[in-house]
Amino acid sequence: MEAHLVLSLAAYPVISFGTGSAVRLPGPSIDKPNIYSFNSTTYDEMYQELKYKDPRLYTANGLLGMLDRNRRIKGSPERWQDWKVGMPRKESGMEDGVVDVVITCEERCWDIVVEDLLNRNSPLNRLVHVINVDIKDNHEEAVVGGKGILKLADMLTAAAKEEREKFGEAFMRESVDKRVPEVLAQWQEKFPNLPALWTVGYF
Repeated sequence: MEAHLVLSLAAYPVISFGTGSAVRLPGPSIDKPNIYSFNSTTYDEMYQELKYKDPRLYTANGLLGMLDRNRRIKGSPERWQDWKVGMPRKESGMEDGVVDVVITCEERCWDIVVEDLLNRNSPLNRLVHVINVDIKDNHEEAVVGGKGILKLADMLTAAAKEEREKFGEAFMRESVDKRVPEVLAQWQEKFPNLPALWTVGYF
């Protein structure tokens, strides 16, 4: 959600998802996580419940702070596999309900997204770049990763602008798609501590 926040503050149209079967948050012990449903349980409900259960614990481990931030960004956590691609998302600035780039922050999630795209059988036949920027799951690393992802979005946008200016009315998206590996390599030089993976899929 840190990347979602950073990108949205920079006026990028953005939506965010989880990929698991449920939202799992740390509990009082490893074998007692707090489990919530995607798409239906709001961040505010999670915040209020954990604040009631043990405000000291969930303040100390950063969960209340994270949930407070999240509830200011969007209502509920959503699950990638439940996303109906092509349905308008006007509140996110995506009237056509599709995206050009998917960014994951963990290789396991990248694998799930790539497999899910294959299972969807490309009903729209629309290419999407799937990039994983590996970020450790803690606040400090999330802040660094969010800045790195914003820089990547800026570099991809700059490349697209260059291609549009170069080709004018003859512009075709394929010219930008071909530049993604080059842009990603340049970005990786700037952020060597954020390992990245890239592939393409189809919606």
